[in-house]
Amino acid sequence: MIDLRSDTVTRPTAAMRDAMMSAPLDDNAWGDDPTVNAFQATLAERSGKEAALL
Repeated sequence: MIDLRSDTVTRPTAAMRDAMMSAPLDDNAWGDDPTVNAFQATLAERSGKEAALL
């Protein structure tokens, strides 16, 4: 059974924790987070727009 009530009752797996710890990150407020920047670039490209804002 999958419990989707809340993230407060779920527990991440070891693989999920490893992914979180190895994910590239920086300060999104300054536009320095590589994951957010890549996501916004993908959205802009797919929507045919100059830029996208998350």
